[in-house]
Amino acid sequence: MLERDQWKSRVGFLLAVIGSAIGLGNIWRFPYLAYRNGGGAFLIPYIIALFSVGIPLMIMEQGIGHALRGSAPLAFARIRRRWELLGWWIVTFVTFGILLYYTVVLGWCANYLAYSFTLKWGANTQNFFEHTFLGLSKGPFYIEGFHLVVLVGVAAIWFINWFIIYRGISKGIELANKVMMPLLFLITVALAAWSASLPGAMVGIRAYFHPNFEVLKTPSVWIDAFGQVFFTLSLGMGIMIAYASYLPARTEIKRNSLIICLANCAFGILAGFGVFATLGFMSVKAGLPFDKVASGGPGLAFVTYPQIINQLPFGRTAFAVLFFMSLIFAGITSSISILEAFISGLIDKFGSSRKKATTVTCVIGFALSLIFATHAGLYWVDIVDHFLNRYALLVGGLLETVLIAWIYRSSRLRGHINAVGDHKLGIWWQYLVIIWVPLVLISLLTASIYGSVRSPFGGYEWNVLAYIGFGWILATLIIAYVFTRLNWKRVVDDK
Repeated sequence: MLERDQWKSRVGFLLAVIGSAIGLGNIWRFPYLAYRNGGGAFLIPYIIALFSVGIPLMIMEQGIGHALRGSAPLAFARIRRRWELLGWWIVTFVTFGILLYYTVVLGWCANYLAYSFTLKWGANTQNFFEHTFLGLSKGPFYIEGFHLVVLVGVAAIWFINWFIIYRGISKGIELANKVMMPLLFLITVALAAWSASLPGAMVGIRAYFHPNFEVLKTPSVWIDAFGQVFFTLSLGMGIMIAYASYLPARTEIKRNSLIICLANCAFGILAGFGVFATLGFMSVKAGLPFDKVASGGPGLAFVTYPQIINQLPFGRTAFAVLFFMSLIFAGITSSISILEAFISGLIDKFGSSRKKATTVTCVIGFALSLIFATHAGLYWVDIVDHFLNRYALLVGGLLETVLIAWIYRSSRLRGHINAVGDHKLGIWWQYLVIIWVPLVLISLLTASIYGSVRSPFGGYEWNVLAYIGFGWILATLIIAYVFTRLNWKRVVDDK
């Protein structure tokens, strides 16, 4: 039996899992979704989604990781050998898909942190981002090489990931989150308070929180709410399974899950408050309607926010530094969790040392991420992100729920959770993961497919989407199949 690393403290575990859940999406996706979907009214479907899907799935993933003491590939193989493929697939498309472009976006953030000291982006922030900084080509297949500054930023992010994971659970991941998460919280509070003091901030705050209950009649609002909960909590990625496998024998899985999900929700609301107060200032300063300045995604961070910083009455450099530091901290705590989910699988199956597995994975990951650092990188980020989050993640989450709730049996897992903790899990949880959660995931997947069939995503040509989007999913399936066919170096049934 192999000895597994363990968290040194419950606080360290909670900060690590909260850090995984809190990522760039909390800062540039949640606020925009709230604004687009009825402001304060959006919190109603969001909270319903959190309690009916987010928390039950968080409990399920932590429960199975703790019960079977393994990464997703090992845990799934212990349930049914043939389902090992699913375990490898989810950690493969997350690591060699999502993490590859995520580290590049973080590399952009690192560059912009350096630019913050001189406000190098100038007056035309969109031209600077797309042409001066990225040198954006005319299409996805026009690769046209790299920009050295982008490569340096990406290399720095991969080095940070390698350094933290290399040091292990307690001395690496836990320690890093104990430092970065409190700093991230303090920076976010400072930015929110600073933003609220700006002239015109109330315009943005009213737009953010003003409820429009009419939109609740629109199915797309509910789809956005349930989709956001699923994506933001790092569910269906193998992360929570790996992290929970390092917990001690006695642990409060139900209470931990509640704390993690509510903390993530609270951070998203807080970050949104700061973002929209700042956008309100921009709206008044520029004399534009609020909907002309409100945006989400990378455009918010690299185009809109630099424009806003240029207009600040004081402290431009300090505000810029704090903002891009918050993005980097939020992103790093998420990226190390993604990497750990895959590293944990390698250690479990091949008995590799953590140092060797981490070094090899990071070198290969850096090399593969370079496609997103080319002059066509922004297009590739756009397409791969869409296909992995809208298709692969939903399919993986659905199959994972079927495996754990139906085949392993939710009643069995509930018995384990109640046996190892004092906070008991009611039978309501079983009905949610057996019936409700699969129905929600099927609905989200159906909506994604329908939207893509109705019109090509992002205005790209169908052949581009097929080669890059579906091609990437197929490639990760092939890699996962190869890992599945290789022999285990440990006894799978030994827990």
